[in-house]
Amino acid sequence: MMARLQGKRIFLTGAAQGIGYAIAEACLREKAELFLVDRDAGLLAESAARLGNVAHAAADIADAKAIDAAMTAAAKAIGPVNAVINNAGMNVFSTPLDASEDDWTRNLEVNVKGAWHCARAALPGMIGQGGGVILNIASTHAFTIIPHTFPYPVAKHALLGLTRSLAIEYAGNNIRVNALAPGYVATQKVIDYWNSFEDPEAARAKTLALHPGGRIATPEEIAMAAVFLVSDECPFINAACLVADGGLSVLHHP
Repeated sequence: MMARLQGKRIFLTGAAQGIGYAIAEACLREKAELFLVDRDAGLLAESAARLGNVAHAAADIADAKAIDAAMTAAAKAIGPVNAVINNAGMNVFSTPLDASEDDWTRNLEVNVKGAWHCARAALPGMIGQGGGVILNIASTHAFTIIPHTFPYPVAKHALLGLTRSLAIEYAGNNIRVNALAPGYVATQKVIDYWNSFEDPEAARAKTLALHPGGRIATPEEIAMAAVFLVSDECPFINAACLVADGGLSVLHHP
């Protein structure tokens, strides 16, 4: 039986830790060829080595020229890229009137333009190859609002718009563009958030209690959803957003 991602040459951003690292592990298990990108050069090198000396390049996705260079390096290392997973992003949480101009700008530069830089760098090659897949890791912030998280949801709503726009524009080129929207995931960032409270265990319990199933996702669960959306198992799923939040966004009141 052929592995689920055999023949996929994937450009994966935000790959050094958390959900990105879990996606890398899952893609490698399914025999994809990977090129990893992260702005933390040291951590990326360590992660790439731990994954089996996977090809990689340090780059800030907000820097279009750096991404163009990384895409060129990827083509040399693994062959023409036919799948992009835009996982890299950053949390910017504030209230509207307290958010600085720098918060606003950096939030959009990374969470929206960064994904566009990667897609734009890959699209000509995908068109030339006769098809490809782009997966944007969005968030439930893309369609719900949590108070005091401004301007992050603005960017994630825009990322969903970018996903749909590119999907419709390039469907005729056999290029699928979809989004994956995780809710709470047990990454180090979430653990650090709990630990910022005087009673971390109480903070953790409060988060878990929000969810219908009483738990949050593991990075590996999000990674397997990403594998499905990048694979050829869903050839007619396009311009879609798969929600992986355990039902949280459907629940009217916790």
